Amino acid sequence: MSSMLHGKTIAFAVAGEGIEEIELTEPWLAVEEAAGRPRLISIEPGTVQAFDHLDKADTFDVDATFGASSASEYDGLVLPGGVANPDALRADDDAVKFVRSFFDAGKPVAAICHAPWTLVEADVVRNRTLTSWPSLKTDIRNAGGNWVDEEVHVDDGLVTSRKPDDLEAFCAKAIEEFAEGEHEGQRAQTAEAGA
Repeated sequence: MSSMLHGKTIAFAVAGEGIEEIELTEPWLAVEEAAGRPRLISIEPGTVQAFDHLDKADTFDVDATFGASSASEYDGLVLPGGVANPDALRADDDAVKFVRSFFDAGKPVAAICHAPWTLVEADVVRNRTLTSWPSLKTDIRNAGGNWVDEEVHVDDGLVTSRKPDDLEAFCAKAIEEFAEGEHEGQRAQTAEAGA
């Protein structure tokens, strides 16, 4: 077991349901195996419902809500996919502000599959290169991002992957970026995009 993330706390941002379970559990396990502390942040307290594609899977306990959380409490952020999950997140003001605050602080963010929808809503993809589930390509381009079809892509602290088949590469790069910590270039890039 590596101790790359010893002393680091990583937020996992999810909606109340529609989370692709393996895109939550595999990165969560990777954070734990690297001696990090994962925390589940959601819109409301209680539990969230994960899915295996369209079938209900396990439920998970929420550690904190977006409204009661700050990026300053965390060293990085993971955004699991699932179609309904990021769609609900991008409609919640507190969730969008929470996600954007990681970019404002230059903290590493890892998003897989449909999760970049929330990044589009947070207006943090402009002038960045990222990948996602292919159906998000136009949304990312319309938001000023450059979409690529790659297993995993890293752009100054932003780690993205396309689908569950990419999880091994996604988790490895996410842990690497979380271990590196803050990225000044990411903070500057986000400030420039927001200007």
